[in-house]
Amino acid sequence: MTPWTETPICLVTGAAHGLGIEVAVELARRGGTVLIAGRDPAAAARAAADRRGDTDLRALETPLDITDAAQVAAAAEAVRAAHGRLDVLVNNAAGYVDWTETASGADLEKSRAVMDVNLYGTWRVIQAFLPLLRASEHPRVVNVASGAGSHGDPDYGLTARGGTAASYGISKAALLALTASLAAEWAQTPLVVNAVDPDLTATWPGAESTGARPAAESAPGVVWAATLPDDGPRGGFFRDAHPHPW
Repeated sequence: MTPWTETPICLVTGAAHGLGIEVAVELARRGGTVLIAGRDPAAAARAAADRRGDTDLRALETPLDITDAAQVAAAAEAVRAAHGRLDVLVNNAAGYVDWTETASGADLEKSRAVMDVNLYGTWRVIQAFLPLLRASEHPRVVNVASGAGSHGDPDYGLTARGGTAASYGISKAALLALTASLAAEWAQTPLVVNAVDPDLTATWPGAESTGARPAAESAPGVVWAATLPDDGPRGGFFRDAHPHPW
């Protein structure tokens, strides 16, 4: 892995299954010590044991529901106590998609729950782990976003769905705005942050029938953003290592 000269410490949220575990496995194969985080530490431990091979793939022993401030703080403390720093943070955990929901008909309490995961949960994790990222010489943050939050995505973008999946799309658009804001704030620091669209990925039962691709095919684009050199792009939005329209 580049640009680190020592083993990078990586944390992937929502990583007990789906895209998260594939990203974690790929980072571990590249030489990282990778912590799988999830709401159920037992599920994370099973995933780590099943996929570890000869890599340093581990489960974070504390639960991490990113909407729970106490759990996020405890997770950050656990990483600090064990490693003293964090080199890569992949914010993969995401909220539920109701593909039929429209903005005018949305249940705002359910909408708030989606926003609390996709925007505020990610934001909370970044704030909590920021001191550990600053302890790294080459810190990287990757926010797993979606073309659903883009104006320019021709297939799944905000204007391409007839207004459906409203809360999900709006939350991912907000995540892109957070990414841009952080990149501007960190422009003169070693912290590199970008957003990645993994494309339509098979992370729920029956997804393949909709044309979703396997998670293993989407993971490399996330890993690319997590291992950028110091002079790599900042504040961008990418799919499969290529700029994606906002």
